[in-house]
Amino acid sequence: MRKSSIITLLSDFGLKDPYVAEMKAVILSIYPKATIVDINHEITKFDVRLGAFILAQAALYFPKGTIHVAVVDPGVGAKRRPMIVETKRSFYVGPDNGLLILSAQREGINHIYEITNPKYMLKDVSRTFHGRDIFSPVAAYLAKGALPSNFGPKIQDPVIPSFTKPKIRKEEIQGEVIHIDNFGNIITNISLRDLREIGIEEGKNLILKLKDRDLTLRLCSAYGEAPLNTPLAIIGGSDFLEVSVNQGNASRVLDVKGYDKVVIKPSQNVRSKLE
Repeated sequence: MRKSSIITLLSDFGLKDPYVAEMKAVILSIYPKATIVDINHEITKFDVRLGAFILAQAALYFPKGTIHVAVVDPGVGAKRRPMIVETKRSFYVGPDNGLLILSAQREGINHIYEITNPKYMLKDVSRTFHGRDIFSPVAAYLAKGALPSNFGPKIQDPVIPSFTKPKIRKEEIQGEVIHIDNFGNIITNISLRDLREIGIEEGKNLILKLKDRDLTLRLCSAYGEAPLNTPLAIIGGSDFLEVSVNQGNASRVLDVKGYDKVVIKPSQNVRSKLE
């Protein structure tokens, strides 16, 4: 796969401190032709799941060969491995803590490599800032044309957290809430493909168990298909199942604030209802 000169950055660093600028400085010092795009630096501190979701939502829209650097890394300096994931359309550079896997699985993983070769790191690697000292130079050298296999040995057992794939049984999907957006939409890790495996298509009803509620919802193709202030299910722009309220805030209505478990079953009911 031909590598792109585009390098994206995602982190929980915020923009108050010089950390993001330091990463960009390292990249441009090694490869001045790089085009650096910021995806997000306001990920909630240490929230690997949120970082994984935001990365997965944005990555698919970048050109083939883009190199994505993601750093939400509460295990920095410990035993977790730095790695490169080569997919069918992109490269991902970051910690082996689940942050990269959701995006990589959606694109199809070719190879995963542990980053061990000091040739592609800064001379002095800090214990607390691998984003600058390891991940940024690795991305720059990848963009210059270095082969992923040059950076270290293959990884066969990456960390794969539960939020990357729901459990599907005969007539039930067990998933999780992975994000609540600014509109209050409750976004799960369940895709339309998952729903189809248990016979649910757009226009049909489903039963959703969330916290202490059982909801019978219509799987709509637009928010406006439900009456105002009425809950609905929809495959959103992230390609994941969302629980929404038409012109309302679903997370507030349903009192969902965190990463709750979700269970989906088919329903034959005709009308949506909030029980």
